[in-house]
Amino acid sequence: MWEENFDTEHEVGQKLDYSPVSWREYFDQMEDVSVGPADSRDVYRIYKAGSEGPLLVLLHGGGHSALSWAVFTTAITSRVTCRVLAMDLRGHGATEVHQSDDFSTQTMSSDIANVIRACYGAAPPPIVLIGHGVGGAIAVHTSSSMLLPTMVGLVAIDVVEGSAMEAHHSIQNFLKGRPKSFKSMDHAIEWSVKSGQIRNLESARVSVVGQIIRCEVEETDTLEQASPVTDVVVEHNEEFYDQSYVDDKEDAASESVYKWRIDLSKSEKYWDGWFRGTSNLFLACNLPKLLLLAGIDRLDRDLTIGQMQGKFMMQVLPPCGHAVQEDRPERVAEAVAAFLLRHKFAEAIKETRSPDSLTQ
Repeated sequence: MWEENFDTEHEVGQKLDYSPVSWREYFDQMEDVSVGPADSRDVYRIYKAGSEGPLLVLLHGGGHSALSWAVFTTAITSRVTCRVLAMDLRGHGATEVHQSDDFSTQTMSSDIANVIRACYGAAPPPIVLIGHGVGGAIAVHTSSSMLLPTMVGLVAIDVVEGSAMEAHHSIQNFLKGRPKSFKSMDHAIEWSVKSGQIRNLESARVSVVGQIIRCEVEETDTLEQASPVTDVVVEHNEEFYDQSYVDDKEDAASESVYKWRIDLSKSEKYWDGWFRGTSNLFLACNLPKLLLLAGIDRLDRDLTIGQMQGKFMMQVLPPCGHAVQEDRPERVAEAVAAFLLRHKFAEAIKETRSPDSLTQ
């Protein structure tokens, strides 16, 4: 856990590196995919890896971006032969759409289908849809709507209707409790790790870049009205708030500031639609399914009964925050790889043995 990491840091006197890392360290390519009529096209930012095997379509949580899957992508592609497509959902990351405030499940599900069609035509490879948080809910709705004819499997990560619905009352307060701007990208990354939002420094260094955008100092007046962003499942981490992370107005004349790319609080009217009924939709999906949870307390009644009846695979991961695939990318990759291999969706990558080991 991050608390242990920082205790170690102080003991050995080392200073951690909070500088951002490029997506190129984890993905093979980045593309901007255009969808719609020429005069009103929407543009979706996607990241790809791999060239063979099933297509893993990765949907991030609210307020995050496709880069939250970066470390996981390296981990999964080293275990099984597969292709990865991680996309910035509408209103998030570098995706630019005309109706960026339309977060309805129908619209967001259509986005997934449109991007895949634009990339692979009418006959894409076998698809395993994997979603975290809000992305997990959208994955369930996309599957339920049968928008992806070649879809063969579904993985939902830390998305449970019961706990998500209960969290609605405290979300806005949690959103308002975060810094509204940062002096630098490094400060934003450091805050994310020390606050417990992302407990894995490696992942934070690549993924926070997709959550934060640089602004000119003239925009600092508007930052006071902006609400910061998080996902819709609230984490009760130890409070971390240091004024040194927040841009000082006295220095505004000489510095740029970094603010959150999306004000997720404005999507409140869609929160109920994202999660209500998702447990039953998940159970009704007639495909192999895997549910990964940060804690057993997340499980609601419908899913508990369904799990006892063997309707889906489930795994509770070691202690981690809501950003499961960022906090524990190796463990999530192990679970997803086992799921893919069990259902023969993918083949394991054989370990290569060195010449020395063959002669021993």
